[in-house]
Amino acid sequence: MSEADRRTLYRIPQTGKIAGVCAGIADYFNFETWLVRVAAASIFLLGGGGPVLFIYILLWVILDAKPGTAKSDAKAHKDIEIKKKVWQAGEPAKMALRDVSEKFRSLEKRLQKLEHHVTSDNFDLKQEINNL
Repeated sequence: MSEADRRTLYRIPQTGKIAGVCAGIADYFNFETWLVRVAAASIFLLGGGGPVLFIYILLWVILDAKPGTAKSDAKAHKDIEIKKKVWQAGEPAKMALRDVSEKFRSLEKRLQKLEHHVTSDNFDLKQEINNL
């Protein structure tokens, strides 16, 4: 059984705003904590207030606090282990921008060659021959 299969859902009160439920869910699913908070707040504000509040309180009561998350342990853990979240799995922004710029330059060169060919005398001559 791999380590990912043995994961357990915990609350993380040290990094949470209220009880650490959203922080625990974010840690479990490898998302950013703010993303889970925004999703929960959006569902709460857009009409699902009762069930969301009930589920949050239920999870607060049911879930154990994550072991070994004292404030000093949390800071040391954060310094040692910096892992990418699921939605950040792509390449860094500068590299992505460079790749996109490179693609646009390549497309621009192709477009220039195409324009040069279409506006050339050979193209006009071939077009006239094809029209005969």
